[in-house]
Amino acid sequence: MLWSYEQYCVRLWKHTGAWREQVGAPNRTLVPSDEVTIDYRHGLPMITLTLPTRSERCQFTIKPMVTTVEAFLQDVQREDKGVERAEVFATDGCKVCGATSMEVLLRNDFTLVINNIAYCVSPPLKDKLSSEHATEMEDIKSLVHRLYVALHLEDHQVRKERELLWKLDHLKEELLPLEQMKARIAVNANAKTTRLLWVGLALMSTQGGALAWLTWWVYSWDIMEPVTYFITYGSAMAFYAYFILTKQDYIYSDARDRQFLHYFYRKCKKQHFNVERYNQLKENIAEAEESLRRLRQALQLRLPVQEIKDKD
Repeated sequence: MLWSYEQYCVRLWKHTGAWREQVGAPNRTLVPSDEVTIDYRHGLPMITLTLPTRSERCQFTIKPMVTTVEAFLQDVQREDKGVERAEVFATDGCKVCGATSMEVLLRNDFTLVINNIAYCVSPPLKDKLSSEHATEMEDIKSLVHRLYVALHLEDHQVRKERELLWKLDHLKEELLPLEQMKARIAVNANAKTTRLLWVGLALMSTQGGALAWLTWWVYSWDIMEPVTYFITYGSAMAFYAYFILTKQDYIYSDARDRQFLHYFYRKCKKQHFNVERYNQLKENIAEAEESLRRLRQALQLRLPVQEIKDKD
């Protein structure tokens, strides 16, 4: 039994299962495959089809590596406002996802459905690139990328420098009131620490004078010797207790810094000074200044900005 082309397409359409969603729509029209043609011009595929409502032939140039099926169908709908439904089905009846690239779609036959019109499309065979030709294309792409970087490098670096300068100004503006508050708190903590050191010196002087007075004017050395021994032993116990509590030796400079920090953080808590925010701003400023320094060094050496990002 011989069938006409239209009967064959109808049978093929039903056999592949593309009618699953349109069982109740027998008015679908199938047209010959020559209604949709695909030609390659300058290496790009050009799809030519007849718009259903305008009855005009329209050409759509496809960029296989960039254009997706969804983008192609949207172009068709924008060109003809009467297109309410546009879909693409594979030969096995499965609907092609809109995110599929046109390069993948054009490798095999497919069916294009516009409203109630189904087009059986057979893309022409395109010779595959040889490995040598593909290598040459990769070299050309690399050369084009280098030319683009060389032509746009200076503008990009200048724009990046302006962004870093603006960021630095913004951070310093936010840091300024915190710096002023920190300076006042540091002055107050330093004054208290210095006063405590002088009080310690006064107490040690008073203790030495009292022991001397008791030794030469009130008692004798035979009586005061055990007293001084226990005072010395008590001082050693105090230093050992300091080591147990702080895990540090009792060094005068370290002890002074520790007492300064104690007064400083206690004052910060009273005045609601945000130490964490202050440290974060200082770190951000340091990073921005380092990036700006390396960027300006790249401007002098004519290095690409990509290398700076990789180093960071």
